[in-house]
Amino acid sequence: MADITLITGGCRSGKSSHALRLAEDLPGPRLYVATCPPVDDEMEARILKHRDARDPARWDTVEETLDIASVLRTPPRPSPQRGGREYGVFLVDCMALWVNNLMYETEDLAEDRVAKSCRELISACDDLNASVIFVTNEVGMGIVPDNAVARRYRDLLGRCNQVLAAKAQTVILMACGLPLILKKDNRYVPA
Repeated sequence: MADITLITGGCRSGKSSHALRLAEDLPGPRLYVATCPPVDDEMEARILKHRDARDPARWDTVEETLDIASVLRTPPRPSPQRGGREYGVFLVDCMALWVNNLMYETEDLAEDRVAKSCRELISACDDLNASVIFVTNEVGMGIVPDNAVARRYRDLLGRCNQVLAAKAQTVILMACGLPLILKKDNRYVPA
């Protein structure tokens, strides 16, 4: 079974940078699973910035906006220069965009469906002898959104995060660029 880490936090909290550092400290080969669709010029620029942060000699990339479980179950072969037959690290960035993509594709997406999809991701990790790092956003710490769609998104992502955190061996909350370890080796870390 994979060693699962969930990294959460607010926007610009340092989640992706921390996830990248953790992943690069682990033995490879490494696969970056990108969930963000390039919907406009600004998002395309963000994607390029994330891509530029990864050393292409150390990373392969797969873009998958919906079916992450299939990528985990049947990953591509590492590039020959990576020197391995299987990936040792999967970095999935990010679950917040994945839930957004699911909402866009599925009318009236319900929490139980998101929870089921997250359990499918965990099940796909069961057969991996690798480290899997999921990056997500914590969107439930602010004011209650002023519209039904935003409230539903907050609830769906909150359910996703809870399911993943329950199964992850490590859970890290990023704040101001600092990692706060909430759970390590399946044990909650007291405050």
